[in-house]
Amino acid sequence: MTQIPGELPGKPTAASRTTLSHIMTANDTNLLGTVHGGVIMKLVDDAAGAVAGRHSGGPAVTASMDEMAFLAPVRVGDLVHVKAQCNWTGRSSMEIGVRVLAERWNESTPATQVGSAYLVFAAVDAEGKPRRVPPVLPETEQDERRYQEAQIRRTHRLARRQAIKALREERAAQGFDD
Repeated sequence: MTQIPGELPGKPTAASRTTLSHIMTANDTNLLGTVHGGVIMKLVDDAAGAVAGRHSGGPAVTASMDEMAFLAPVRVGDLVHVKAQCNWTGRSSMEIGVRVLAERWNESTPATQVGSAYLVFAAVDAEGKPRRVPPVLPETEQDERRYQEAQIRRTHRLARRQAIKALREERAAQGFDD
């Protein structure tokens, strides 16, 4: 990949890939006795934030969370592994993909996927203003697929935002005050 003058040098996907592991306790449960979805979401945001900070080389803030999917319940005593990597970068934003796996803390059975999410982070400077991020350099065919899928999600996010803005403007022009 040729570097464009003035652009930051790219970073390979592996440079910021992170795994955060946490054992679930009774403090993490909801009224059903399984781990609260918000606890999992915080772990997802923490791992994604670490990847965003590592990839961008400084502070990054959560801009959005897309497609948080809970595939199976997590129980007390599960060892949860949150695996995150940078899938795509723009000028100051990054899409971080996250997979959540769980295994029993005292068994040798393989971990199973219990959730996934995509988060968008914005790199910021000391004043909280957007700052440039290095391009991500996919290393494997799987990384390249994730990069391409992230571009599709970005296109959909922008189209959805534009459609909602247009609808609100239309309703305001019709005199609706919502």
